[in-house]
Amino acid sequence: KSVGLYADKIVTLFNQSYQSYGTRRIRFDLQKENIWVSRRYIARVMKALLLVSKYTVKRYQSHNTEVNETATENHLQRQFDVGDKKQIVVADLTYIQVKQRWNYLCVLVNLSDRQIVGYHVGQHKTAELVMSALSQIKLPLSKLDLFHSDRGKEFDNRLLADCFKTFNITHSLSKKGCPYDNAVAEATFKTIKTEFVKGQRFNSTAELQRAFSAYAYWYNHKRLHSSLGYLPPVEFKKHLPLNFFV
Repeated sequence: KSVGLYADKIVTLFNQSYQSYGTRRIRFDLQKENIWVSRRYIARVMKALLLVSKYTVKRYQSHNTEVNETATENHLQRQFDVGDKKQIVVADLTYIQVKQRWNYLCVLVNLSDRQIVGYHVGQHKTAELVMSALSQIKLPLSKLDLFHSDRGKEFDNRLLADCFKTFNITHSLSKKGCPYDNAVAEATFKTIKTEFVKGQRFNSTAELQRAFSAYAYWYNHKRLHSSLGYLPPVEFKKHLPLNFFV
């Protein structure tokens, strides 16, 4: 039996999503092109063509990490609302295998629009890796109100402390052993591990950095985010007031 008129389009959207989209997001993208079909039809096409979302696969387990025991408080207090005028960045690191060793990816997310605003890949889990990600933020650091992370040792460093002091950035840390305090960053990395890491093999740190650069562009400009009303972050930002980021 024929899989239908829009099968090729569905395959294209599925592959462009790093094989992560299910019927809901594919339908949203089709509607942007004035193609109106049901999720049942999309599901039938996907089943016929063996298109299986990566989200059907078991989740990754986390690594143990050294804990930062500094007395820095949790100033964020789980205020994760999108559209907040405060410039708040949340940060986290994850491990990705490159050949026979681990590399580390640091990602910074702006809470107001969920954009990935900075990232960097390195062979060591250090404060320098975090600083390299910070250096990518296009917004002047003096405009940044708060930087929140978990208690990994890489966030307890004189280099970072001096940076935060220089630019008058409030540093906020999750409570020990409480991932919910950094829920947006945690959720972002679950997405990255499922959509970007799964099924990929990287032969060098440089190759991983290039591949993630392409993914981050897609994530910011194309990926539909349920928390943003199924808009990509860049498009969501356009709906904010003109003086929002002043």
